[in-house]
Amino acid sequence: MKNHYSTLDDVVLTFSDIEENNGFDEISVRFERVDHAGGFDLAEGKLPNNIFYKSFGFSEDDLMELGRYLKNNEALIWEIARENGGTALA
Repeated sequence: MKNHYSTLDDVVLTFSDIEENNGFDEISVRFERVDHAGGFDLAEGKLPNNIFYKSFGFSEDDLMELGRYLKNNEALIWEIARENGGTALA
């Protein structure tokens, strides 16, 4: 992902520029953390839906917490994406 947003408790949140998809603006988001085996746990989703469409290594409770974090920071992520890149076609 193009934009780094935060690192909290070893979980990194990155996001894309605004992408246009079928006439609607969306932002791809990705949470990552290093797992104990040396690989990565990840959760990928889209704003404004706040739904993860791909995840590996995060528990259901983790995903709920990440979803709340994403919702609480959504407005700022949109603002940064607008400032950094505008809209690209998905």
